[in-house]
Amino acid sequence: MSYTDVPDVTPAPDQVVIDVRAAGVCYPDLLLTKGAYQLKLEPPFIPGMEVAGVVAAAPDGSGWSVGDRVSASSGIAGYAEQVAVPVASVSASPPELDDAEAVSLLVNYNTMYFAYARRAALQPGETVLVLGSAGGVGTAAIQIAKAMGARVIAAVNRESAVDFVSSLGPDAVIPLTEGWAQAVRDATEGRGVDVVVDPVGGAPFDDAVRTMATDGRLLVIGFAAGGIPTIKVNRLLLRNVGILGVGYGEYIRRHPETVDMVATGLAALVAGGMKPPAPVRFPLAEASAALQLLDDGGVFGKLVLEP
Repeated sequence: MSYTDVPDVTPAPDQVVIDVRAAGVCYPDLLLTKGAYQLKLEPPFIPGMEVAGVVAAAPDGSGWSVGDRVSASSGIAGYAEQVAVPVASVSASPPELDDAEAVSLLVNYNTMYFAYARRAALQPGETVLVLGSAGGVGTAAIQIAKAMGARVIAAVNRESAVDFVSSLGPDAVIPLTEGWAQAVRDATEGRGVDVVVDPVGGAPFDDAVRTMATDGRLLVIGFAAGGIPTIKVNRLLLRNVGILGVGYGEYIRRHPETVDMVATGLAALVAGGMKPPAPVRFPLAEASAALQLLDDGGVFGKLVLEP
């Protein structure tokens, strides 16, 4: 068997078969191919955690019918023409979006809606600082926070990303250069921010804690910079701030009903006018090139494979 010849999809009784029209390329996919993700798989395997397309087959009583437009977090095997996923992982694709746009909402937008709505309890009028704002998580963090009525400060590490990040609608864009934390405090008239979104880790973490207002919450999303920060918890006590982990995949494994809550919330934001930026589209056959581009940091927004 070659890497491209795989058996036809045979669903389990609780699975929906989806004809894939768009597969998202996300950072966990990249880590998985490098053997650096928490899930370890022996090659050959098919990566791909995000898919959108149409239902090809569904079990009775699932609520889905052949031809329904759906999106799903597949866990694995999404870089394919067809995939079988658990019924609980499937949600309706917003009618306002095409398949490539719909798949953009999955890992990153699902994670950030969950982070704001469930973990941080973000309120209209609060101020959010987004680190790594040009990446997939950062893009989602800016757009969802604005759609939820928050003020957003976007920190940008790459000068080339300023125009892209500005197009997402933040209230301020601040370069992640020396003195950036003071610039954040100045932008909030010394008060600080209510929520920090950190998908980066590494060196910016300590300064990010210093930008937080009383009752501030720092959301730990990931460690794209490679370094896992540590903190002396007395700093949290003295500042009356909190650090919250955001592990959406693990959460929905324990609470699968959360998938519907997140999908419903995102659908409402899309219906209200939120739309992810135009995805960068690659043919499925060029998945390796798409992953390399992601690894090189050469893309703004979402990478999508189209069979």
